[in-house]
Amino acid sequence: MTAIVRIDDEIVDVGEFIRLLKLNGQFDGLIEQLVRDKITVHAAKRSGVELTADEIQTRADQFRRIRGLHRAADMNNYLDALNVSLDEFETYITDTLYQEKMLEKVGTQREVEEYFQLNSPRFDSIEVSHIVLDTEGSAKEMMSYLGDDPESFADMAREHSLADTRDDGGVIGRVMRGQLKPDIEAKVFNAEAGDLLGPFISADGASFEIFAVTAKYPAKLDEDVTAEIRRLLREDWLLARAQEHLIQAR
Repeated sequence: MTAIVRIDDEIVDVGEFIRLLKLNGQFDGLIEQLVRDKITVHAAKRSGVELTADEIQTRADQFRRIRGLHRAADMNNYLDALNVSLDEFETYITDTLYQEKMLEKVGTQREVEEYFQLNSPRFDSIEVSHIVLDTEGSAKEMMSYLGDDPESFADMAREHSLADTRDDGGVIGRVMRGQLKPDIEAKVFNAEAGDLLGPFISADGASFEIFAVTAKYPAKLDEDVTAEIRRLLREDWLLARAQEHLIQAR
């Protein structure tokens, strides 16, 4: 196998490097991103996306400027250190441009607006706070106390919550559908501002959670929602393109 690095007499080769990526849980994510990038490049070429020599040169110049490689010799030394040829560098630049140009065609503003019109309830959002406690008894006692004094929620979170939001008074902030556990989400999104909900048991059964709904926001096609819809449209597009290829893990 090809050596990656040498430490005294020890050589770390590609095989060991891949094993470490797998054991660290990083391998699958890198392979997935590689496949997505390659599929996008194939789609761009099939759909007739064109690149000009000026576009390629401009992107290559940007790459060099960002890394402070102002002279040709600096760039050559940089690539030599990476064991990357000029042809391989140009392929990297062109593939990146193909990906960007192709994805610009997916999730246009018109597509975003149409998706929003058909799925607007999906983008309702709420503002919530929570308190996490270690036993069901303490959670029920807290619910009873807060029922009599709901204004003390933030103080109780700071004093008693086990969550990392305790210093902020239990504030989670604004969340959209799909960001909470399904059983909790159904109840929280049907609640009104000011409602207390819970206690809900955690997935591992080790803690209990109380929620306070502090505000509700009907869906609106703002910047955040537009970005999320564009991401969803591109995910759907990538899944469809993946069905057009035979993809095998080695």
